[in-house]
Amino acid sequence: QVVLVESGGGLVQAGGSLRLSCVASGSIFRIDSMGWYRQAPGKQREFLTDITTYGSTIYADSIKGRFTISRDNAKNTVYLQMNSLKPEDTAVYYCNAIGESLAYWGQGTQVTVSS
Repeated sequence: QVVLVESGGGLVQAGGSLRLSCVASGSIFRIDSMGWYRQAPGKQREFLTDITTYGSTIYADSIKGRFTISRDNAKNTVYLQMNSLKPEDTAVYYCNAIGESLAYWGQGTQVTVSS
C-alpha cells in the first residue's frame, strides 16, 4: 500500500505562483512514477505531468512552460511548481503514483486562482 499526502494548495491571484508537494509513504519501493492530475468542477480529471524514478518527465500541453514537476527521492516527495497561474487553473489537484500495475491517489488539494 502506498499513501500519498498533498499540500500547498490555496488561493492566489492570476499571474501568481504556488508550489504543491506530495509525500509518499508505505510501500514506496513499488513506485515507478509519480505525477499530478487536476479536476475542475463539472469536468473530468485531467492529466498534467509525470516524472519517473530516473527523472524523465512528460507534460500536458495546457501547462507546458508554466508548471514544472520535480522529485526528491530521498524525501519520497514530488513537487509541482506552478507559475503564471490563470483562473482556468482552478481545480482540485491530485497526486498520483504508479507501480506494479497499480495506481494510487492522494486526497487532493484545492487551488483557486482569482482574476
